[in-house]
Amino acid sequence: MQRSFTRFLLALLLVGAPAWSQAQDRITGHTFATRSEVIAQNGMVCTSQPLASQVGLEILKRGGSAVDAAIAANAALGLMEPTGCGLGGDLYAIVWDAKTQKLYGLNASGRAPKSLTLAYFKEKGLNSIPSYGPLPVSVPGAVDGWFELHGKFGKLKMDEILAPAIGYAENGFPVSELIAYYLQRSAVAFGNDPSRYPNFRETYMPGGQPLQKGDVFKNPALANTLRQIAKGGRDAFYKGDIARTIDAFMKRQGGFLSYEDLATHTSDWVEPVSTNYRGYDVWELPPNGQGIAVLQMLNIMEAYDFKKWGFGSPEHIHHFTEAKKLVFEDRAKYYADPNFAKVPVKELIDKNYAARRRELINPNRANPNYQAGTPFAQETIYLTTADKDGNMVSFIQSNYRGMGSGLVPDGLGFMLQDRGELFNLDPSHANAFAPGKRPFHTIIPAFITKNGQPWVSFGLMGGDYQPIGHCLIVQNLIDFGMNLQEAGDAPRIDHLGSSDPTGEPRMARGGQITVESGISYETVRRLMQMGHQVGFGLGGYGGYQAIMYDPVKKVYYGASESRKDGLAIGY
Repeated sequence: MQRSFTRFLLALLLVGAPAWSQAQDRITGHTFATRSEVIAQNGMVCTSQPLASQVGLEILKRGGSAVDAAIAANAALGLMEPTGCGLGGDLYAIVWDAKTQKLYGLNASGRAPKSLTLAYFKEKGLNSIPSYGPLPVSVPGAVDGWFELHGKFGKLKMDEILAPAIGYAENGFPVSELIAYYLQRSAVAFGNDPSRYPNFRETYMPGGQPLQKGDVFKNPALANTLRQIAKGGRDAFYKGDIARTIDAFMKRQGGFLSYEDLATHTSDWVEPVSTNYRGYDVWELPPNGQGIAVLQMLNIMEAYDFKKWGFGSPEHIHHFTEAKKLVFEDRAKYYADPNFAKVPVKELIDKNYAARRRELINPNRANPNYQAGTPFAQETIYLTTADKDGNMVSFIQSNYRGMGSGLVPDGLGFMLQDRGELFNLDPSHANAFAPGKRPFHTIIPAFITKNGQPWVSFGLMGGDYQPIGHCLIVQNLIDFGMNLQEAGDAPRIDHLGSSDPTGEPRMARGGQITVESGISYETVRRLMQMGHQVGFGLGGYGGYQAIMYDPVKKVYYGASESRKDGLAIGY
């Protein structure tokens, strides 16, 4: 049976796909299926979980701001999608403030424990930071991020904002299909070793069994934690009983995250950075995140006529992939916490630098050996909201790999993140571990403006895939004229790089392009002839949400892609 299927695939590659592969969607005329955008006048909420979207909409209808709705939805997602986010993780946001007509950026990522040193890892003979357990745990920045956003842009009181999530945590909610799948995977990873991963079974495996689709899940411990935060503010988390519980728990686990680390944590308001792509300004946040990779890729790609080549063509995918390879070499070398390393942001996103890098691309052949330039002279949730006053929020929050570190502090109902795994243990590296330093971060919110006015707030989950996904969305909207929903549903491509000799993922050199099934077999054959390795992938392409504002009709368009459980909803 396997041999017959292999022969079938080879036949398709050699002679071409049958005519039915080019069938068109009933409305759009595209060769991929999609659905209608959601359109509303007074507000919009787009998240990866329908109940969380409704929570955000409820807050808007009560008179809350877009930021209030984003916080409420994120609190609900921490309960409903604990495989991707929660109080133990970090967040970043870009906010369009209609009053000041300006974009604001917030970096609410946490730092490494101050008592943990690079020498400790060397003494233990470690060449990299473990994925799970106490060592990759960094300060959770999300709660402080909530209060920073709320202090500048909030309207309702925090107890009202958090009330829906508290109610769902106490009374329960039915687990959605995709999250049930991820929770079952996490149960295998963490549920069978309670001595190493304490409190996981008690919190996420009621009755000792993995949660199934449709099971009603309650998390009373998380409800109590959220109630303390609603009453006592951010200090209840960073300086109160919650912080003391985390401190004592981490000491028992042999970890380093301490009360002092939590009590001294702060978020940073940062200036978003941008590049102009065919008349549209695309905005990202500067490092320690990877957002400027999007701007670097767009700068390289703007010289090519993708509209002429067409979506999903060999020329489109080849030039896109080569631009990604070039940029990810720079990402691996330069991106880090700017308080500890000089990150040449201005130079990296300079169009003249992009032109020099573009010269390295052969239009007819893949290059497996790009190097970083010289620019000088695995889960997350994304959501977006908009309110009746014209404010829009691009918001992303994550625990990082595999639900987080596996460590669930006693009685708190959430898992601590493992973002510290992304530090490098080479002391000469820009992203080398240091006490109190923020690690390189993968989560990035995005925003597009046109003539100084808001156009699209968007983002997607997916770790290293996020810059690739951002660029694809921008291209789908601007180069290929897709609407907001189509831009997310269109077949995706990815590039998975090979590893260097030490085994560290490069995510750039060599490697393989993976495509979804909507990319034609003719394109796959041509890419292989150009020297690319190509495979078919069924997952790992992120989860997209977006809101677009039409200033003429004065309406919002919302989109939530079909690969996830999500919902765009407005009123």
